[in-house]
Amino acid sequence: MKPAEFGKVAVMFGGDSAEREVSLKSGAAVLAALCAAGVDAYAFDPHDQPLTQLREGGFARVFIALHGQGGEDGKLQGALDLLRMPYTGSGVLASALAMDKWRTKLIWQASGIPVPDYALLDARNSSAATDFAAIEARLGLPLFVKPANEGSSIGISKVSQPGGLAAAYAEAAKYDPLVIVERFIDAGEYTIGIIDVAGVLQALPMIQIVPAGEYYDYQAKYLRDDTRYLCPCALPETRQKELAEQALKAFAILGGRGWGRVDLMLDKAGSAYFLEVNSAPGMTDHSLVPMAAKAAGIGFGELVLRILEGARFG
Repeated sequence: MKPAEFGKVAVMFGGDSAEREVSLKSGAAVLAALCAAGVDAYAFDPHDQPLTQLREGGFARVFIALHGQGGEDGKLQGALDLLRMPYTGSGVLASALAMDKWRTKLIWQASGIPVPDYALLDARNSSAATDFAAIEARLGLPLFVKPANEGSSIGISKVSQPGGLAAAYAEAAKYDPLVIVERFIDAGEYTIGIIDVAGVLQALPMIQIVPAGEYYDYQAKYLRDDTRYLCPCALPETRQKELAEQALKAFAILGGRGWGRVDLMLDKAGSAYFLEVNSAPGMTDHSLVPMAAKAAGIGFGELVLRILEGARFG
């Protein structure tokens, strides 16, 4: 499509989630790239702009650069469906499932996609005492503890010492009542970006993430400059192809469309364990999908235009 054919575009970013600051950076980058390409694009922050202004303002489609709850969990997508307003990324069901790490795991397990061993804790079940020591013993240390419905590594802790699970659980429960306790996979973190090319989902080059600290936390993702990203990664081409096919399957099983990112870990034996899908990945200067697209010869401006071209509702 030519830039003028997109019509008036709302770049939706900001919002009210715990990931607002990241979203502001993503949205600003997307907006600048669209404007530079000649698209009639405008900032739209649902924090202070009601969605009814989309129709009143004559917008033709929405580029979703919101992260976290209320932006990529299916709620916004449902509202835009009712408005019959085309938007980027996955629809209601896939967005809701991808945001929910627990239900993602259930679907993947039923579909043969390997996931790390885990336990689910529910802060709403106050009548049952949690045996943290038993969970530590069953899953082993270290452990990762994370809110089931949050992103950008918000609320995540690594538990390395016996007795540390209770405090990590309390921190994660600040962000979501459902908390995942996950067995640590010890050999490396990888990510695979996915984009729609002429109606067919394709995997971008695989990236290996090598944080300078203990793990890939919020600081490593967005603020530190010493995190290393290996793209192309050192895995054999045949193994990368196998993992890309698994990532595409994992994304499609949830109903993903348009674009996204699949995160996974490898253990020392080379076995893969899939962690989650991000249905509205970051687009900041530290973000992984733009990095992988660049390795595939797709510049940032071309990437956002491709994503916008795939906007749809329903």
